[in-house]
Formats: sequence, structure tokens, C-alpha cells
Amino acid sequence: MPQRGAVGAEERIRAAAVRLWSERGFHGVGIRELAEEAGLSSASLYHYMGTKEDLLADVMSRGLRRLVLAAERVTQQRAGAGPRMNALVQLHVLTHALRPRETRVVDGELRALSGDRRGGVMSLRDEYERYWRTTIDEGRASGAFRVEAPGMARLALLEMCTGVARWYDPGGPMALSEVALGHAQLASRVLGAEELELVDEVDWCRGLVGEIWSGPGGG
Repeated sequence: MPQRGAVGAEERIRAAAVRLWSERGFHGVGIRELAEEAGLSSASLYHYMGTKEDLLADVMSRGLRRLVLAAERVTQQRAGAGPRMNALVQLHVLTHALRPRETRVVDGELRALSGDRRGGVMSLRDEYERYWRTTIDEGRASGAFRVEAPGMARLALLEMCTGVARWYDPGGPMALSEVALGHAQLASRVLGAEELELVDEVDWCRGLVGEIWSGPGGG
């Protein structure tokens, strides 16, 4: 079991990495800057987290496992393709609005990984997207969705919802509930389910995001 000091140092390193990488990108931050941000020496950073790429793979894997866990909760608690997709969209929007630093790193730094690290992160990303794919497929099979290009629709919706991490401003003119429900409405149109009654899942999704992302490693 890691000693208390080691756990604290690892948390500081991950948090520092998320802060810096979300602002300047993986390649825009050197080891020395990362160590200084974490309040450690470069040698200590290597001791706790290995190489810089090891650290990136760890940060991205943690974020993706949280997304997978959240999608699993939605699948368990929302029956039917329509209600489930509505919740998945609002959850993705809420996650990217409330945890923009982590999600910008998770979504934007895959190209910096290589070999097994890249493969492991891609497997987690595919696992998360599988919840979206199976929900869309179920909706098409039941007639709830009438989209003719489900793969393209899925990618377009994920990209649209992911973009919230880049532009949403908590102090801006749009309330988060408006952003989440607006994206859910757009998703229903893309999937050919305009008649689907949208349910406000913002409070439930906010609570789920808070629960799942409250652990170590946040920014």
C-alpha cells in the first residue's frame, strides 16, 4: 500500500499535469515546469509517476474510466433507447462543462501516446463509445430513432457535446441546464427522434459527475 506522502504527491502531480496540459497541451509543458507546478523536483516526479508519457496515459485512463462508469450508471438506471440517449447526451455535456480541464486532456492528447499506452487508452475510449453505439442501434431497431447513418451520427454528437469543454463559460449568458437540454434536443433531431419527450436530467447528471469525478487527479 502506498504511503500517505506518496499518495499526496501523486495527486499533486496529476492535478498539476491536468492544469498545465489543458492550457498548453502535452508537448507545450516540460518536465521541469510540471515538477515546479507540483511542488517537487524533477527527480521526485520521475520517482512517483515514471515518464511524462506514463503520466499522460494515467491521467487519460482515469478520466476515461470515469466516463465509462458514468455511462454504465445511465444504462442501468434509464430504460429505453430514447431516455437513455437523452441522459447520455446531458451527462456528456455536464461532464465537459463541469470538468473542462480533465476532459480537454482526455479528448485532445491521444496523439501524444504511443505503443501499449495508446492502445490501452483507445480501448477505454471505445468502451465508452460502445454505450452510445448500442443505444443508437437499439433505438433504430425499435423505431425510436430513424437515423440512416448511425456511425456518423454518433461521432457527430460526441464531437458536438465534447466541444462544450472549450466554449462553455459558467459566468456567460447561457445556464448549464439550457446548454444540456439544447444539446439533447439537437441530438434527438440528428437521430430522427424529434417527437421524443426530453426529460431534464441536469440535476441527476450533475450529482453523478460530482460523485464520480470527486476522487484524486482532478484539476
